[in-house]
Amino acid sequence: MNRLADATSPYLLQHADNPVDWFEWGEPAFAEARRRDVPIMISVGYSACHWCHVMAHESFEDPEVGRALNEGFVSIKVDREERPDVDAVYMTATQAMTGQGGWPMTVFATPEGEPFFCGTYFPKPQFTQLLRSVGAAWRDQRDAVTRQSAAVVEALARVAVPPGAGTALDEGQLDAAAAQLVREQDQVNGGFGDAPKFPPHMNLLFLLRQVARTGDPGSLELVRHTSEQMARGGIYDQLGGGFARYSVDATWTVPHFEKMLYDNALLLRAYTQLWRRDLAAADGSGALAGRVARETVGFLLRDLLLPEGGFASALDADTDGVEGATYVWTPAQLREVLGEADGDWAADVFGVTEPGTFEHGTSVLQLARDIDGADPTVVDRWQRVRRQLALARAQRPQPARDDKVVAAWNGLTVTALAEYLSVARTVAAPVADPEQPPWLDELTVVIGRAAEVLASHIVDGRLRRVSRDGVVGQPAGVLDDYGAVAEAFCAVHQLTGEGRWLTLAGELLEVALTRFDNGQGGFFDTADDAEQLVARPADPTDNASPSGLSAVAGALTAYAALTGEARYREAAQRALATVAPLAQQHPRFIGYACAVGEALLSGPYEIAIVTDDPVGDPLVRTAYRLAPPGAVVVAGGPDQPGVPLLAGRTWRGGESTAYVCRQFVCDRPVTDEQELAAQLT
Repeated sequence: MNRLADATSPYLLQHADNPVDWFEWGEPAFAEARRRDVPIMISVGYSACHWCHVMAHESFEDPEVGRALNEGFVSIKVDREERPDVDAVYMTATQAMTGQGGWPMTVFATPEGEPFFCGTYFPKPQFTQLLRSVGAAWRDQRDAVTRQSAAVVEALARVAVPPGAGTALDEGQLDAAAAQLVREQDQVNGGFGDAPKFPPHMNLLFLLRQVARTGDPGSLELVRHTSEQMARGGIYDQLGGGFARYSVDATWTVPHFEKMLYDNALLLRAYTQLWRRDLAAADGSGALAGRVARETVGFLLRDLLLPEGGFASALDADTDGVEGATYVWTPAQLREVLGEADGDWAADVFGVTEPGTFEHGTSVLQLARDIDGADPTVVDRWQRVRRQLALARAQRPQPARDDKVVAAWNGLTVTALAEYLSVARTVAAPVADPEQPPWLDELTVVIGRAAEVLASHIVDGRLRRVSRDGVVGQPAGVLDDYGAVAEAFCAVHQLTGEGRWLTLAGELLEVALTRFDNGQGGFFDTADDAEQLVARPADPTDNASPSGLSAVAGALTAYAALTGEARYREAAQRALATVAPLAQQHPRFIGYACAVGEALLSGPYEIAIVTDDPVGDPLVRTAYRLAPPGAVVVAGGPDQPGVPLLAGRTWRGGESTAYVCRQFVCDRPVTDEQELAAQLT
């Protein structure tokens, strides 16, 4: 029976025609397992996952495996991006049982959903043997199986107890966290750890804010070095912009080619803020960061923007089942497209060699030469070569796109685009780039449409996790959805001056505070009225994207600054106190929380500008160029409805006027750019 045909998840739809009699996650699957008295096989993955595809081709598309699963099990297919709560519970069990985790995740559970055996990818011979062994254990050793599952559930319950309130996340802890990151960095290649190496976007955001407060040269060098190494490596798409999920080596040379929306949103924020810092420094050092930010915007708009206005979740790692086929080159292929002279030059610039850096003599394009500081004639040649190669690459088969809209990841993207737009507007004469369209006017429309899509995810006052083709799905939003979307609405409020967005942000944060609260200052990841799983997940650490706790703390901080309501700030402080002990011990895993902590330390600044030109006014540009970490900026006419920062504020002497406050205590109003700059620095 084809139960996946009407799924909203592209990952589930990939499996709709398997010989496996799949169920979606839900009570019908568990009821069927109880009726037949068979165990459940839960397979968790996502559409851009290379090894998920491999296991699908080897096992789930195989009739023999299908028969074994259908006869002895009830099989459930789960999209981890659609059901992060389900994924979190069973990933914890998998890591506890095996010492590692990953996708595809393969879990065998009782008809009540209690796991008793977990793993990840299994080649077909091992998987078929595993099915026989699990089936035999279920028939012949039921007591042992149920004891094992009960022990796992008991362990999950212990792990799921969220941390209680600790001491405040203060200046000393944040500086200690930054010092620990500097000590742990890969001083040669940038980033942290060995292979595989993931882009540390949230740590970069934290360190940039810490540098703004302290001027710490070690933190700044870490950010600069890591940002440059990633941007020059194969993890960055040298032709089309955008970053791959991770590098399979320590040098950022060969990526795992999938491109995820959340990575690119967070990296866009990091490169935008580095660019902004360098613009303020006026030393011309921000060319690379500005270019990478601009090209990442281009990637998002060209490859992930959907017709209805939201952003797709990911591009696949594979093309027609071959990883990286769209992206890699040989010297001969370069010469075929560019001719002999330009082909050889491009091979030198992009590090394409005869032996190759990838498979079968192919190479991933890197930036082996400094282009951003090169002579204009070299830059012109490089841009021309890139255009020709990009056009040729567009004729190749392209990776599939997962076109579901995930609320949290779209929230991160809206915030990143709003930050980019606010910084780009401060540049009096933007660098002309013939490869890219003039986005600044277009971006305002794109951000507004994406925000409307997120607003459509709110059904009866509650946020839904996903939509596809404009149809909102059933899975309830989890904590990071509420935090990331509320923060995005705060960003759109600042960008547009429209009170509606601030109202929506407040409504979402009220749900987070009442439905997800753990009673000790922190949060659960699922609401108190959500589906009851074998454990209620509560992970306060940042992983591939901000944790729910970090995301909500960020939104609470921004909302408090925009409204003047101190209770939201206090809630953010209490939440961060629950993860403060991790700052000195494991700062790599609370980067976003530390970034929010820096915003709270700095105030955050509340900057209101009364003006009839919210885009071009020199005071507005000065504010966006120099605003301290986490500051909120609202510009518009006096007493705008629904805009608390402008309430009671007016022009002084008939001129545009800036009001700079911290924790609702304000400096004297100023009408001069230099005076505003002095207040901000």
